[in-house]
Amino acid sequence: MLTRFAPSPTGRLHLGHAYAALVARELADRKGGSSLLRFEDIDHSRIRTEFYALIEEDLQWLGLTWEGAALRQSDRLENYNRALDRLRDHKVIYPCFCTRRTIEDEITRMATAPHGPEGSLYPGTCRVLSTDERAGRIARGEPHAWRLDSERAGKLCGDLTFHDLRSGPRPVHPGELGDVVLARKDIATSYHLAVVVDDAEQEITLVTRGEDLLPSTHVHRLLQVLLEYPEPLYLHHELIRDENGKRLATRDHALSLAHLRESGMSPEAILDRLPSVPAC
Repeated sequence: MLTRFAPSPTGRLHLGHAYAALVARELADRKGGSSLLRFEDIDHSRIRTEFYALIEEDLQWLGLTWEGAALRQSDRLENYNRALDRLRDHKVIYPCFCTRRTIEDEITRMATAPHGPEGSLYPGTCRVLSTDERAGRIARGEPHAWRLDSERAGKLCGDLTFHDLRSGPRPVHPGELGDVVLARKDIATSYHLAVVVDDAEQEITLVTRGEDLLPSTHVHRLLQVLLEYPEPLYLHHELIRDENGKRLATRDHALSLAHLRESGMSPEAILDRLPSVPAC
């Protein structure tokens, strides 16, 4: 079994990160496998160079190890470009010229805007553009993202499922998150595309991540089939929340590992505060 922990170097780790890393490491250990460290650092506007080393320091202090050198997504943009080209060949992506404002305006005008688990979905404004109009706007240099045509992708892939070790087999709903962005205007990839490519190319067999990302797995299974990647198992674990029930964020300094360490807590005491890793 091969798992991975994939933080973004935008700040110090907090208790939620510690639990995610613990789940990946412990499940790999139970099966005699390995766990990798990967930095999800494609969003260059939020990345801070010093946090690569500080994250590794936090993990080492906790005793949560990984195999090999940490992979950085920012070094792999060509890999994502090749995957995007393959999806373009399948005709399951289309250019989107919308701004955030035009999307909001379009949703406001609609009598029944499409909704998903995370709120309003993209209304498909650019999906209906003709081939000639798309080509002309690209030729004129108009900024554009690339979106997944979820309906076409669903038809090409047919009925799919994924298996979560906590909740069992689940059917894939292609439109769960609508026509998600697979390549942003400024980065030329996105979380959805990059994580699927990385998991396949690193040969990850068990994807562990928070239950808030469960809706994303519907998109990821489509991409795995379209790109002819193997299907991993999944475990969407519970989230660590603050005293008000809110999911922890990097800005929660009081619950950062660095703050807890400075206050005198030992690694053992921190790990004891975390829920038990699911028995799978």
